[in-house]
Parts: sequence; C-alpha cells; structure tokens
Amino acid sequence: MIILRYLLFPFSILYGWITSIRNFLYDNGILKSYSFDVPVIAVGNLSVGGTGKTPQIEYLIRLLSPNYKIATLSRGYKRKSKGFVLADATSNADVLGDEPFQMHQKFPTIQVAVDAHRKNGIERLLSLPIQPEVILLDDAFQHRKVKAGFYILLSAYDDLFCTDLLLPTGTLRESSNGAKRADVIIITKCPKDLSEIAQQNVKKSLGLETPIYFSCIDYDDKVYTQNDSKSVVEISTLDKLLLAGIAKPEPFFAYLQAEKNEKMVYPDHHHFTENDIKQIKNKANKKLIITTEKDYVRLKDQDLDSLYYLPIKSKFLSNGDNFDKTILNYVGTSTRNG
Repeated sequence: MIILRYLLFPFSILYGWITSIRNFLYDNGILKSYSFDVPVIAVGNLSVGGTGKTPQIEYLIRLLSPNYKIATLSRGYKRKSKGFVLADATSNADVLGDEPFQMHQKFPTIQVAVDAHRKNGIERLLSLPIQPEVILLDDAFQHRKVKAGFYILLSAYDDLFCTDLLLPTGTLRESSNGAKRADVIIITKCPKDLSEIAQQNVKKSLGLETPIYFSCIDYDDKVYTQNDSKSVVEISTLDKLLLAGIAKPEPFFAYLQAEKNEKMVYPDHHHFTENDIKQIKNKANKKLIITTEKDYVRLKDQDLDSLYYLPIKSKFLSNGDNFDKTILNYVGTSTRNG
C-alpha cells in the first residue's frame, strides 16, 4: 500500500498544481468569493479524515448560543436528500446526514441546515423569517466561493498537515500553504498530558505566526440511551459490544474496552443495512452495545436492545479563555447589535 502511494506521487504533483491554480484565482479575485453581513465562521482541515470538526462546531455552539441565534451549515455527507434542507421535527440521518442530525438532536434551539452549495445555503438561511445572527460552516475550509469572516483550521496531533503529502500519495486536499488562510489553528486529539515543550515543538514544525491552540477529546463519564444512562465505571466490568463507524475509532475503544469486550468496526459515515443489524445482534447476543454518538443517530431506530452511546467534547489543554475571547470579539464586532 505504501509503495502504491508513492507510485502515485506524479498525480500528487498534478493535483497540487490544480489546487494551487484554483487558490490563486480566488486569492486574486479572478474567481469570485461571496461574503455576507452576518458573521460566518468556517471550521475545516487540510486533510481528509477525522480531525474532530463536529466536536469543535459543538464547542462553538455552546459558546455562542446563549447570546446569539446560531445556524450550522454543512453539505450533509452521505445524506439521501438533495439541495437545501433545514432540519425540522421530521428530519432524520438519511435526510440530513449523521453529523448534522446529531447536532439537530443535541441542540434543538439552533437552526441546522445542509446544502452542498454553501453560498446558496447561506442565502436560504438569511431569507428565513427568523434569520441567524451567526453561521457556522462545517468542513468548509476549501469552499472558496464563500469568504468566511473567520477561519478555524484543525489538524490532528498524530497526523499534522506539515508532515503530510497531497492526495493521492498523502491525505492533503491542498498544499499546506493553505494554512495561511486560517485565523487560528487548533491541534486536535492531543494527549491530555501533552507537555508545554511538546506543544512548542509542534508550533516550530508548523512554522506559522497564526495563533495555535491544543485540544483533546474529553469523553463523558456516562453512556446514554434515550431514557437511561449508566456510568462508565459501572459498565467497565460488564461484557459488552463496542461498535464504531468513525474515521479513527481507536481512542473510543481504548477508553471503554475491557478484556472480554467484543468490537465491531465500520467505515466512517456507514449506512447500516438489515444484514449489518443482524450481524450486530448476533455478535451482541443480548450484551450491552456501546457506540459513538454519531453512530447512535443512525442506529437508535433499529431493533437493537441495550444500545447506548458515549458523548465527547472538545477541550482545550490551555488558553481556552483566549480562544473564547477571540471568537466572541469577532462575532461581537461583526453583528448588527455589536
């Protein structure tokens, strides 16, 4: 597999030229970017794969929703619907995609929308009777047709963009020079005990003047179902099935797994079929089933007994107050009411 990737290196060079030309055209106004009066915050990454975009969007929702009307807009990856869709009481994961539906379930007071064409999506949101005061764009760092007012770039600690290569040899969607568009960079999925020296070494590796923050995934101390919860300590000695269909499930398994636990792994954003459900039932054999929050929204309406999910949050290792102030200052100075 590694040999094949390097055999594809000439295609990475071609891909790099194409993305660089595209960025040049947008940077110099040859291709038009559209900006909006409402504050727009884009959260994204340079690479394919999981860098923790959803937990970071949820962090922003918790930070801003007490004082502002919030809308989230994403493309709704692997949804079965088309065009612009605004979440309502009839929505599900098939209509919105798993992550937008998760946010709709978790934050029912905000507006959750999906549209592959972000400009159209923003225009539709701003035409609603109740207009959002802040729009959060999920996975939109490369969506240059919309010019966001603030860009947050994520990069996973164990897969920094500065050590990666362009597709198809590596996982970069564009050259690492694209990081210069970011207003802040967050190194995600760090060890909770990451030292200050290690953080400084990462900053040196990136070689940027952009403010850089470090965050980790903070797992809940309980697992939940629609009408019940159990402490992680309580279930630690129980036989259970751990199930994940996310990009990098290893930390999820490491947090919950005990010696006798079974595991089932599926691709990211997997649509569970009837055959999948049968296999899960057979594997669980009436044991407790623990899955991720993203998988739960696709599995909760299936005929699975004792299905629980483990919530996660993004947590800054340090200087989180500075990050919050930066976001609140941008939004406060960009909204009509200040």
